Amino acid sequence: MSHPSSALPQLLAPAGNWDCAKAAVENGADAIYFGLDRFNARMRADNFTTADLPELMAFLHGRGVKGYVTLNTLIFTAELPAAEDYLRQIIAAGVDAAIVQDVGICRLIRHLSPDFPIHASTQMTVTSAVGVEFACDLGCELVVLARETSLVELNKIQSQLCDLNLTLPLEMFVHGALCVAYSGQCLTSEALGGRSANRGECAQACRMPYDLIVDGQKLDLGDRKYLLSPKDLAGLEVVPDLIAAGVSCLKIEGRLKTPEYVASVTQVYRRALDQVAAQVSDRDRYSLEMAFSRGLYTGWFKGIDNQKLVHARFGKKRGVYLGEVLSVGKNQVTIAPQAPVQAGDGVVFDQGQPELPEMGGRIYRVDPVTAQPMQTKPVKKAKGKPKRKPKKQPQAQNQAVKLTFNHQSLNTHRIHAGDKVWKTSDPDWQKQVRQSFAGEQPHHTRPITVVIQGQVDESLVAIATDEQGHTAQAQSTMVLVAAHSKPLTTERLEQQFGRLGNTPFHLGKLTNDLSGAVLVPVSELNRMRRDLVAQLETQRIQPRGWQLRLQVSHRELLPLSPPAPLGKGGEVIDAPLGKEGEEIEAPVKKREKPVKVPLSKGDLGGFREITHQPDAEEPSPSGRGLGKGSAQLIALVRNLAQLQAVLQTNITTIYCELEDPPKYREIVQAVRAAAHQPEIWVAPPRITKPKENYILDQVKRCQPDGYLIRNYDHLRYFADERCIGDFSLNVANPLTAAYFKTQFQLERLTASYDLNAMQLEDLLQAAPAPWFEVTIHQHMPMFHMEHCVFCAFLSEGKDFRDCGRPCEKHKVQVRDRVGTAHVLQADAGCRNTVFNGIAQTGVEALPRLLKAGLQTVRLEFLNETPTQVQQTIAAYQQVLSGEMTGAQLWRDLKLHSQLGVTRGSLEH
Repeated sequence: MSHPSSALPQLLAPAGNWDCAKAAVENGADAIYFGLDRFNARMRADNFTTADLPELMAFLHGRGVKGYVTLNTLIFTAELPAAEDYLRQIIAAGVDAAIVQDVGICRLIRHLSPDFPIHASTQMTVTSAVGVEFACDLGCELVVLARETSLVELNKIQSQLCDLNLTLPLEMFVHGALCVAYSGQCLTSEALGGRSANRGECAQACRMPYDLIVDGQKLDLGDRKYLLSPKDLAGLEVVPDLIAAGVSCLKIEGRLKTPEYVASVTQVYRRALDQVAAQVSDRDRYSLEMAFSRGLYTGWFKGIDNQKLVHARFGKKRGVYLGEVLSVGKNQVTIAPQAPVQAGDGVVFDQGQPELPEMGGRIYRVDPVTAQPMQTKPVKKAKGKPKRKPKKQPQAQNQAVKLTFNHQSLNTHRIHAGDKVWKTSDPDWQKQVRQSFAGEQPHHTRPITVVIQGQVDESLVAIATDEQGHTAQAQSTMVLVAAHSKPLTTERLEQQFGRLGNTPFHLGKLTNDLSGAVLVPVSELNRMRRDLVAQLETQRIQPRGWQLRLQVSHRELLPLSPPAPLGKGGEVIDAPLGKEGEEIEAPVKKREKPVKVPLSKGDLGGFREITHQPDAEEPSPSGRGLGKGSAQLIALVRNLAQLQAVLQTNITTIYCELEDPPKYREIVQAVRAAAHQPEIWVAPPRITKPKENYILDQVKRCQPDGYLIRNYDHLRYFADERCIGDFSLNVANPLTAAYFKTQFQLERLTASYDLNAMQLEDLLQAAPAPWFEVTIHQHMPMFHMEHCVFCAFLSEGKDFRDCGRPCEKHKVQVRDRVGTAHVLQADAGCRNTVFNGIAQTGVEALPRLLKAGLQTVRLEFLNETPTQVQQTIAAYQQVLSGEMTGAQLWRDLKLHSQLGVTRGSLEH
């Protein structure tokens, strides 16, 4: 698919602090993205504050750069007032857009402002054209696709968007650290340490070593222990393909990285965009590897290759590979370097055990093996002349050299021939990079066009326009006179108006529209040029004038609030106010295309408020009424044996999740043949990509009672069926809940697994409690990933076409450093999920949740035996009936079963 226009994609760089922002601007970023001190997915970054916004945005806009705030975490119910205050400050400060994960926050932004831009974060897990359309319906103006999107899939998405008559800019990550799990779908930090990735507190468990346990035995993988740690993304070589595919923005990851990283990576991709170059030079690769590298790879751009994505040998920064140790002497190591190396460089020695303390140090001297040792002391020159140090000379590649280290910095007794050597530091390179953004004067400038007009006896007029359309005009204070010699030529005008040093501009194009040979003093041309620059700079730093409704709040969007007055198109009627309190015009954007999903009456654009009587009791989806204070217990099973065990109980609703969707038919038939015929609901895979609707076809053919909805494609595909929203929709607040419940008629919503007991109570009290179900017992699905561990380590194949399907032959676990073996499963799309090996229970919080109105409780089983399934169900039924306390169940499961239950994320 060809690029729809000749415009280059925007280059978006990360900024964790002021130095990073400056590094990005001075090296050619078109925009930066940054977080504030709350609600952003990189809480460990320095981050900015709302007080910084006016100065930061003035700096950025003065340099022709946009600034996007990352508001890309889930927002909990109690945080909505604070989130609203943040949004008001962000919008008023003239920020160019907010990058958002939470569906409810998208609704809130559009409620507060009809025109403030929303960018759908990669945390929204958009993997298809249907997902893009979902974001568009929310009011998003740009969508960041999942990093797992290949070039083939990207072009397919663009083609499908054309079929939908939908044009929406798409953004893709082009460089930086790859999360092994789908963003927005990783619950590992939450499960293992209560630090949610959906809340900006990722603990990077994917970068830790793991053992691979196959059929109960540890598999010897040699030095490959980092089974879940991908190489870093480097899409430099596919930049021309991304341009051709019509990507609107290329994004660099790295809000936790250094200014040098931001500067060097931005510089490399700026050069690649400007040259539209597919060739990666040695200089560019060196810069990218020195900036930060766990090994560079094109990620998923060229499709899936599980053998190349994860090398598994280390999970931390390495830098530039120098080669292997040939021999070791006292304070010396001999190598044949594969990259330049010189005195002052820092290196680390990789012995295949990076989980242990590693040896490394700074090189004191570099000597060619076949030459006399270099002098290291200052050389005496002729008498009376100053001493100088010998110039450091990088050694030629592949020529053996001896690296000498200070005797106190390195214990060479721990280094052996064959160890790999990596250059982790290059002071000269670092100094050069820092110079690219040092000082107060602009390093990177942006073009302006100038038009010159005039004729004899009239004033000279100069009109300047920047890339963003700002226009300035300057007029001479004296009239033009006829030139008898040295008239104003185009060359002379370019010379004078091109003198833009120490400004953020350079002259792009000058058009000479003068009539005849005319003349004006050079001093007047200089004054006009300075006037043009001053006008443009003043215009550029003016805050964006987004509309902001001052008399509305998030409360109107709460589902238990009175409905707001609506216009004919379903928009909220409100008199928006300007910054000084005056009324301003605030047209609401209407939908220009037919809605592809069923809508509840009057609920358009997320503005219609939900009407609900708090005391009205809703029936259960099956039509069976629930008595006051009671709760329905639902069991989710993952194999036929577990299903048969549940059928021996009085459970009336069963969910089923299988790796092989065609087998759902057998499951449904078994339930239909049961004596009391409970309802059976089935779960499609969590991710749906282009061309994967065949999997949904397989699921639908089994004709169950309903479906667990896990992504945006499911919302569309199963729109005419009975549906329940699963945890992967990330419902964490009532604004999100109301959107899914009313826009798509979902019978219930599974509360986000990020919520603890107190936050669940808040949610149940802020929206009708019968809307929700809570998973009270489960093995947390931690990593959900495109990376297939089965293929990568149990085969030599690239993907499902040549891997031999080891997932169908072996039971596999990944064992962490504390000895817990986590269960690995594959789904129909060959995506892997790592389930916590220890089940978690929230039973001790159950009384509080029931008191808050909870009516539906879910138990999920993974690898439990039929006996364990029945014992667990019986225990929870005793708790619900009052025969056993939550504390008793906790003690019984912990002491008397194989479940090894821990409280997990429901503890607070």
